[in-house]
Amino acid sequence: MAKAATTELFPCSTEQLYKIVTDYEKYPEFLSEVKSCKVLKTEGSRKLVEYKVSVLKSFTYTMWMNETPNLVSWEFASGDVFKTSKGFWKMQEEAGKCRATYDVEATFGMFVPGPIANALVSVNLPNMISAYHKRIKQLYGVR
Repeated sequence: MAKAATTELFPCSTEQLYKIVTDYEKYPEFLSEVKSCKVLKTEGSRKLVEYKVSVLKSFTYTMWMNETPNLVSWEFASGDVFKTSKGFWKMQEEAGKCRATYDVEATFGMFVPGPIANALVSVNLPNMISAYHKRIKQLYGVR
């Protein structure tokens, strides 16, 4: 199983980051690897979201996104690359800012050696975190 995690202090409130994280259909505006993202179904506090991404190659998958205050978690529903995937964004207020932990783990539908699997899951993490910082600045300015 491939895993990646990071904790970051963002210059916004937990509510502001939560809005960005749960606005899935806007992901293509600031996450370069996401080509399209749409909510297919809503069932209470969970949504089935389809992602079309391009990382080395283009692929599509769906995730069940579970939304609760200060926590967005997900689990794999279907797709052509992953066998399993789950993770979360956990947010907490810290001195007027938001400390957020992003954690993801995945297995692939085809054989991928462990070090390569870990690289595939974690290689884009710094760019993704940077994209969230830029999105916060774009939407809310600098605090």
